[in-house]
Amino acid sequence: MNRKSIFDAVRRLLGRGLRQSEVDALDRALDEATGVATGCRNAVQPRVSQRGIDLIKRFEGCARIRRDGLVEAYPDPGTGGAPWTIGWGATGPDVGPGTVWTQAQCDARLQSDIARHAQDVAQAIGKAPTTQAQFDALVSFHYNTGAIARATLTKRHIAEDYEAAEAEFARWNRGGGRILRGLVRRREEEARLYRARDRMNAS
Repeated sequence: MNRKSIFDAVRRLLGRGLRQSEVDALDRALDEATGVATGCRNAVQPRVSQRGIDLIKRFEGCARIRRDGLVEAYPDPGTGGAPWTIGWGATGPDVGPGTVWTQAQCDARLQSDIARHAQDVAQAIGKAPTTQAQFDALVSFHYNTGAIARATLTKRHIAEDYEAAEAEFARWNRGGGRILRGLVRRREEEARLYRARDRMNAS
């Protein structure tokens, strides 16, 4: 199914662009109409909903905004050094001490990083039944840990042992060898979102 043509037709009917919440609702309706099971998506589309994006942004934050509006890199809170981070949790060889970006650069990097991590998650879980809420939680987890390919959490999810998978989130609460309160809170929120799988289509 060519969803773009459907979205374009809806935009023409409304006479305006679609808000993200409307895109998400339309996606869910199309999933149900085309046989992607309610609460059990056998062919996960690698796209994070607004709820997932908001969770990532809430915990990553866009830190170290200077008075001139530019954003500067900061060291990892667990190690006091590498990996250096900037904007919405962006890391990599282009980020280090002294790196400075504009807000627009931070926002653009967030979009591309979320898309890349979503692809990683989709590849790791394959055709395992996955709801949008579960997918969002897994992408947030992977965005922060980079561990979707090796985590026991992923193995539990693929095995459809969802309670065991949910319990695995809490194990990923350390940075620099010590438990970090921020990671504890993040894992709790991700587990809560993952657990919302049965209510996804009722909300």
